[in-house]
Amino acid sequence: MIIAKTYFPCDHFLKSSCGHFYEITHIMVKYNLALVSFLVVGCASAFTPPHHHVARTSPLMMTTDTGARDPIKVGVIGCGRIGIVHLGAINKAPGVIPVVVSNPTISKAEEAAKRFGVPKFTADAMEVISDPEVEAVWICSPSQYHADQIKACAANGKHVFCEKPIATDLAETVEAINACNEAGVKLMIGLQRRFDPNFLRVKKAIEDKEVGETIIIKTCSRDPAPPPYEYVKGGGGIFNDMAVHDLDMTRFLAGSDPIEILAVGSCHIDKSIQDLPGSEAYDTASCIVRYPGGVNAMVDVCRQSSYGYDQRAEVLGTKGMIATDNVYPNTAKIYKNDFTGNADMPYDFFLSRYFEAYVTETEAFCKSLVDDTPVPCTGIDGLVALTMSLAADKSAAEGRWVKPSEIIQQVYCERPDSCSLLAQSDVFPEGFKPVEDIKDLNKLIIPINDKKSEGFLDKFKSLVGL
Repeated sequence: MIIAKTYFPCDHFLKSSCGHFYEITHIMVKYNLALVSFLVVGCASAFTPPHHHVARTSPLMMTTDTGARDPIKVGVIGCGRIGIVHLGAINKAPGVIPVVVSNPTISKAEEAAKRFGVPKFTADAMEVISDPEVEAVWICSPSQYHADQIKACAANGKHVFCEKPIATDLAETVEAINACNEAGVKLMIGLQRRFDPNFLRVKKAIEDKEVGETIIIKTCSRDPAPPPYEYVKGGGGIFNDMAVHDLDMTRFLAGSDPIEILAVGSCHIDKSIQDLPGSEAYDTASCIVRYPGGVNAMVDVCRQSSYGYDQRAEVLGTKGMIATDNVYPNTAKIYKNDFTGNADMPYDFFLSRYFEAYVTETEAFCKSLVDDTPVPCTGIDGLVALTMSLAADKSAAEGRWVKPSEIIQQVYCERPDSCSLLAQSDVFPEGFKPVEDIKDLNKLIIPINDKKSEGFLDKFKSLVGL
């Protein structure tokens, strides 16, 4: 039940007549095109009821008396630490107003509603998603609920901002992206480091050729202290729950998609996790990522740093080098006969370190809603980040270079909203023959909500000359 109170704020081929098999090989050639074309967009209209194709009416209607735009009403699922950060940013963003929040512990939802002047609160996330007033939903719930909540938002015609990850496995990730694209709603993923002013300055230096052509990219992430055993157990391993941010940052800075990844891991800090499976037993890991043009990226992560939260990036170019420093709570320095340096340690908590980035990404999604423009960090970005972390995990387990396409090839979709992972990457449905040339996959992209008189099967057969 919603409680309303008034507060004042203080891919490749088809197989069989009953389904489709999407196999994406050479995925890194054109990631955003190839993945969308088949796994995400290409044939979505063939499987979705016609009512999903109804064009959404814009909430940004001009009023007849003042000419001002009506604000977009939004809801927030999850009133934990991240949810509160986003809610505070939403409350300050122009053109957007929060109208309902939810949290399983309803007292937290009530507290957040009171703090930010939100008129309604509930313990049930579905009441936020189905609220007729709500145009967009922020999903700040635990990771295991993300995919189902994204699909529910799409089914209810709501735009979505979702904290990373989209889902805890690749098949569910594809399903969630399919659902949003087919429904014609925006999906933005919270990869907040892309909005950090330090990393953005490095990105600008690369784009403006201030340091020439990129040669090497380096990033590091080192936490102040290791998480508890219970957090690490079942968390997906160090590549999926930690290094994924750095892997995504290398792609963001490189401006292209990776060719292959080599990774290793070890345990130095918390020996109690050594009994856990796979990369969950690692508290330290390193990755090398090969990008087009001979560009290499190097990532190192560790679950403990004795000197605070260590988050830095460096890019070596043909004309120079640019690097970031850690972020400190102040600029004060101490000068003594036995010490010269910062008076205080770097921030030791991710919300403090990236507070500005969280606010900026929230404002960016709000702007996308108000201006009806594409989101700056898409579902595909989230999918590629997950694919890279899974490739790193596979590399560490098998001791070899792994192409991200090997990961994507494991996805089998009977239809866009029903995907699963094959047991092995070289096991396909009987009769399936992979197509080596994917240069024409971009021709299969159809606009969201575009009704085509030609069926998908007919279009595909025409494309490949059948």
